[in-house]
Formats: sequence, C-alpha cells, structure tokens
Amino acid sequence: MNFKSIRNAAVPGVAALALLMSACGASNEEGTGTDGESGGLSGNLKGGGATSQEKAQEAWKTAFQGKNSGLTIDYALLGSTDGRSQFISKALSFAGSDSYIKDEDLTKAKERCGGTIVEVPAYISSIAIAFNLPDITELNLDASTIAKIFAGKITKWNDDAIASQNEGVDLPDTKISPVHRADDSGTTKNFTDYLNKVAPSDWKYEAEDAFPVSGGLSAEGTSGVVKTVTDTEGAIGYADASQTGDLAHVSVKVGDEYVAPSPEGAAKTVDVSPVVEGRDATDIAVDVDRTTTEAGAYPVILLSYLIACETYDDAAEAANVKGYFEYIVSDEGQAEAADFAGSAKLSADTAAKAQEIVAKISAK
Repeated sequence: MNFKSIRNAAVPGVAALALLMSACGASNEEGTGTDGESGGLSGNLKGGGATSQEKAQEAWKTAFQGKNSGLTIDYALLGSTDGRSQFISKALSFAGSDSYIKDEDLTKAKERCGGTIVEVPAYISSIAIAFNLPDITELNLDASTIAKIFAGKITKWNDDAIASQNEGVDLPDTKISPVHRADDSGTTKNFTDYLNKVAPSDWKYEAEDAFPVSGGLSAEGTSGVVKTVTDTEGAIGYADASQTGDLAHVSVKVGDEYVAPSPEGAAKTVDVSPVVEGRDATDIAVDVDRTTTEAGAYPVILLSYLIACETYDDAAEAANVKGYFEYIVSDEGQAEAADFAGSAKLSADTAAKAQEIVAKISAK
C-alpha cells in the first residue's frame, strides 16, 4: 500500500489505564493542544459511529478534553452505518466507520459538506473470532470451517472439520451457537468480506453491514456480542479483539500457518494492502487484502476511519473537528489508542499523510 509500511504496535501493558490518566494529568498541567500546540478549544463536538472505536475514543476524548477544558466531545456508539448516515444528515460533525464510504454514498457526503470529504484511517485492530467452551482457550480453524459455522452448516463442536485441525483437543458434543451483530455494522462488513474473499465456495454472500444469514443469536454492538458469547456455552462470535477480554479465540489459517489475532498481525495485513484508486487526495481508503499469505499477517481485521468535511460553515465546528482529528492521528494519539485499546499504530508514512490532510480542515 502507498504510504503504508505499518509500524508494529506493542501489546497494551497492564498499566495502560494508569498511563492514560497520567498523560491526561500532564496535559492539564501543560494546558496544551495537539502535540504541544496551544489548547483553548470550546463547545460541544458531536461524533459517532463504529462501536469498535469505543475504547480508543475513550482514551482520545479523555486526553484531548484534558488539553481543552472548555470542550466536550460526545461519541455515540451507533455502529458504522448509522454513523455515516447521521454524518451525511448533519446530525454529527464527524463519523467513525469500520468501512470506507462507498462510491454510491460519496456524492451524498460531498453534498453534505458542500465540497470534499476527509476520510483517514485512525484505528487498526484484529477482529477476534471468540468462543465459549470450558477448558479450551484456543482453536485452529481455516476460513472454510469458519464460513460453514456462521452459515449454520457445521452445528456441533466435535465436527470432523474442527477436530481435524485441532488434534489432541477434547472437543465436546455441544451445539454451536453462532453470534452475530443485530445492528448494521462495519465489523460485520469486514468479517463477511473476509469470508467472501477467502472461502467463496462456502460463503456465498457479499460483504454487508447487515449479517446476511438468519438463525443463531444476535446482539447489539460490540459489547452485546461479547456479552452474549461470554454468557452462552457453545457460542462463537466476532468482535474487535480489544474488547473480547479473556474469551477464548480462534487462530485462523494463513498460508500454511495458523495465526492468532494481534496488533502486529493486523498491521502486517494493512502493510500489504492497496489503496483504493480514483479517490480525492483527502481520502485514504484501503482495500484490505484478505487473501494474503504473508507470514504473521492476520487478515480478519477492521481498518476504522474518521470521516469529516474538509470545510465547515461554522468556524468553531471546523476548529474542533480539526483539533480532535489532529490529536487522534498524531504520534501521541496513536500511542494512547495502542496502550489503552490494544490497536496497531498507523505507520509513519500513513500518519504523516493523514496529518497533512486533517491540517487543512477549515471554515468556508
């Protein structure tokens, strides 16, 4: 991918929250804005969308509001689809989305902005395929088996397709309960895109924000999926890895190896993925390479974006969006998300490009 040699992120430390609060305290003492610049932003900045960004947004909001005591940032956990639509309707000043705006919605977004949109990567994370089976903490599965499980074609945990990839694991004769998002979701779109690209003979559905298969269990938002899997023996679901906690997870087959979800694996996948052609200079959309066989890459990922206007009618709104976005794509902001949410940092090249783009956000 152009401007994209992703820098590996460290797995979040035990003291991540303490580090976050310490950083916020230092920010309050300094009274600074992004990366040492003057603060002083004020008002109420409204955003919303991808629930995968929940922990990262908590970190970013806390730190940035500490630098700008007059500013309140609201980020509503709406899901990517509603985030994009409410941004287009002007209910939100910015949106978070786990998939880039498709061509059919670009015209609407540009009309909302009265000009060019800004769309930059902000958050890279593995989508964990998490499950609940007593005394089993990890399973190896290829894409074909995962597709058949979520399509309802494999219904028992001791099915030969699972057992053959997990020799020595005592698999129970327990019913599999697939859990999917009830709401339209960018996480669903990324997960179904993986299944469609890697196991097309077993997953006949296109990548969609709405889960395409009836049956199984459903839950609202990332937290809802995690809770349902946690509470249901035999359940398996997909969610941002930063929010799956101690749940057991699947290592997916990539080439001849099985790879567990990790920030490093997610970063490697983005590293080998191409940018979308034909986009404006302010739009960094990436087509994730789900079929990569790169050693150590984990292709079940979400690349989550920030979406805004390049220009706003209101000067204060423009200043607030610009300031907040500048912080998020800064080295400091990316480090906060890596520490607190376990995400992979943007590469130096991608971060520099994103910083250049958001620096141009202004009033008309």
